[in-house]
Amino acid sequence: MEERSLRITGADKTFFNKITNTLTRILIPTRIGINGMLISMKRNNVMKAFENYIIDNENYNKEELEKKYDVAYEAYLGALDKYVMDSIYKKVKNNTASEFEKNALSKYYEVTSLKESEYIEYKYRKQKYLIELDYEGIRIENKEKLVERYYKFYVSKMDSLYKAILKNYSIKVADNTNAYDTSKEWIYTKIFYTLEEYIQNILSLKIEINYDDNIKNIVSEYEKYEAYEVGKLDTRDNIEKNMVLLGISRKLFTHSLPLIVAEQCYEKLLKDARTLVQDTKIAGKRERAYSMLINLIEDYNIKLLSTKVYWDTQKAREEYKAFWNQYKAITQLKETDFIEYIKQKEILFIKNDIKKLKTGKTDYSKLLTYYKRKLVDYGAMKQIKNSFQSKGKYIKVKEVA
Repeated sequence: MEERSLRITGADKTFFNKITNTLTRILIPTRIGINGMLISMKRNNVMKAFENYIIDNENYNKEELEKKYDVAYEAYLGALDKYVMDSIYKKVKNNTASEFEKNALSKYYEVTSLKESEYIEYKYRKQKYLIELDYEGIRIENKEKLVERYYKFYVSKMDSLYKAILKNYSIKVADNTNAYDTSKEWIYTKIFYTLEEYIQNILSLKIEINYDDNIKNIVSEYEKYEAYEVGKLDTRDNIEKNMVLLGISRKLFTHSLPLIVAEQCYEKLLKDARTLVQDTKIAGKRERAYSMLINLIEDYNIKLLSTKVYWDTQKAREEYKAFWNQYKAITQLKETDFIEYIKQKEILFIKNDIKKLKTGKTDYSKLLTYYKRKLVDYGAMKQIKNSFQSKGKYIKVKEVA
């Protein structure tokens, strides 16, 4: 009787499990439908609140409109979060999810994993994730009128979220007391990744829909970036791409990625570029890496340092002023003798970089030798015979300018 009772209980358990699973599968579409209606209602509310908030009219109380917008936005995010947990999670669990839904849940966990270690980043990235999820859903449904109406809210909110994320990274880079990550390599990687993400997802959309007249000033820079979206990128390509990203950031994120942080990002790229030239053994590849380094030095000095107001020391400021005066004098050759202009500009950049490398701690002896060969080739440095023999020993003689 005991065995029979156990067998019956087991059978009943299996039977009830089947019923439960069946009911779950039946209820999932219903929950999606409920969540879908809820999201639609909350989305309409937040878009209406946003449209009222951006109205330029003295008759409206701006603070009250902002408060209503914030409340509607919070309710909208709550509905989207509930949709992920109530619908997508259960569909993935029951193997009824689409690839889109599987990827959505995977990204959700990726974002929530930041909560314990990087709460501020988590806070902004979760909002970004939920809004992106809804935007992709709207696009898939191909509701043109809804997409058109959603654009302004989406772009405006994404702008503020990306700026907040970059500002958070900027604080970390500028924090000299950050003992657990003195090199800050990972933060630089995140900055470049976030800039690229913004340019791919938001700037491209702004250009497509003519969102802002100011965007026209960035189109040429954006087209440079597009060249790096095709094919496999090597180390040189990645450094060049990040250089373009930084150039664009100086126009888009001057407050959330301030000059002091952008300067450190440039210095990080310069370090990578110098190392690449020094370590590359194939002559052709080394020349291409060197050409990229020269372009980076120009970008750093002209696009960034020329706009710098506050310097660490008066000496550093005077040294840059002397460099800048030389550069301006050389640029006068551009119209009359372009080849000579390129040559003299390169000589100036090399000499200036040699000064910096000699005072640094990193061993750039191979790069310094390479630089000196370039100066000799351009006639900007005289070369004395490398060595002479004395008492059976070879004694090395340094090159002199």
